[in-house]
Amino acid sequence: MSLEVQLRRELGAFTLDARFAAPGGVTALFGRSGAGKSTVLNAVAGLLRCAGRVTLDGRVLQEGRTFLAPHRRRIGYVFQDARLFPHLDVAANLDYGARFGQGGPAIPRARVIELLGLGPLLARRPGALSGGEAQRVALGRALLARPALLLMDEPLAALDAPRKAEILPYLEALKAEASLPILYVSHAMDEVARLADTLVLMNAGQVTRAGPLREVLADPAAVPLVGVRDAGAVLDGVITGQADGLAAIAVGPHVLHLPGVGAPVGARVRVRVLAQDVILAHTRPKELSALNILPARVRAVQLGDGPGAAVALDAGGMALLARITARSARAMDLAEGQEVWAVLKATSVAAMSIGT
Repeated sequence: MSLEVQLRRELGAFTLDARFAAPGGVTALFGRSGAGKSTVLNAVAGLLRCAGRVTLDGRVLQEGRTFLAPHRRRIGYVFQDARLFPHLDVAANLDYGARFGQGGPAIPRARVIELLGLGPLLARRPGALSGGEAQRVALGRALLARPALLLMDEPLAALDAPRKAEILPYLEALKAEASLPILYVSHAMDEVARLADTLVLMNAGQVTRAGPLREVLADPAAVPLVGVRDAGAVLDGVITGQADGLAAIAVGPHVLHLPGVGAPVGARVRVRVLAQDVILAHTRPKELSALNILPARVRAVQLGDGPGAAVALDAGGMALLARITARSARAMDLAEGQEVWAVLKATSVAAMSIGT
């Protein structure tokens, strides 16, 4: 199922002009606060009128004089605050969502409870839930309404780091099981890199870049849009072993050794490697403490306006991105097609950067 969006509206000095396609899976809208991400979600939900066209799997939600009311769009919405009914316990909040089932993909109530770990919470009232627990209930309520599309507006923004780390595996499990597209808004790249299949970058109401997550993040031209501290590559691998507190992860022809991976041998994982954690060398370094030293070929070099440079790499079919100084790029005379060695410290990859 796919979503196609073409929206335009002037809101005071702010102009929204957003066009993108969400082919399925999780599509993340990423950008700074005020970029227009939540405005797009509200327009797709029918809560805000904008000029343009929105279609969901070929069904026109709005175009010209056609404008379906929110309750006719078959869309579930999970907000930043859970918005649970305080006078109802968790079970009753879930059942309220089920009352509005509209014919989208059906996940049985018992499976939703199991998937989101809600069993121990069913008798509690919202006031007795943690922030992460409340968001899981809100997500379960939205799923039981059987939507054709799920909108999530910064659902983890109000959570501290431990609660955020707690709920991310539930979202990953949902993505793996549910067969409905998700439009996910965030300005936290660690969430986006773990969950998204498609990335839409927004700035000042405009879509500046859109495409498959791995392609967009590995492109040096996207670094100014993503931010130098968040730029990096996303890799898919399989755990082949565990030893000395490190997991051996096969990624293409290479094996990365990384800590903090609790998944069993054979499990598929997604790893985010920050560009600032990749070091380049002309010859293979010797007697280093770094465990991950990979042969690579330079695909592109992008010099920024400041002292930095972004270097796109192909390591045996594995796309990497390195951020080094422009001085180093010039001193190494880096150019497309050049053979280099990429060095990645095992401890530089944080646990939040590894997902299933």
